[in-house]
Amino acid sequence: MYLLRRIFKCKPGEARRVASLVRKQADAFQEAGLRSECRVYFNGATTPSGPDTVVLEWTDDVLRSTFRAGVQLPQAVRDIGGQVAQLTEGNRIEMMELMTPDKMLDV
Repeated sequence: MYLLRRIFKCKPGEARRVASLVRKQADAFQEAGLRSECRVYFNGATTPSGPDTVVLEWTDDVLRSTFRAGVQLPQAVRDIGGQVAQLTEGNRIEMMELMTPDKMLDV
């Protein structure tokens, strides 16, 4: 099981708008069966974390590309992605393996 986290650096003052768009895009991914339930969180300079930041987080049992054969991305996913690109300065993705009971060492 993996935790995936996409972190967006937003243009100044756009974090809430980007978070709203990313939430809609995540819902479209989930409705299409391409992603599990997601969480979206943001800082528009109201909390002590890095300002103008949006984070999308979800889990998956395997790492797989949305560009793999047979996957049809919903038009909403593509449209929203274009809007997000206009409001952000960049993004990165983090992938971490979750500790599950079957992976535990006897320590």
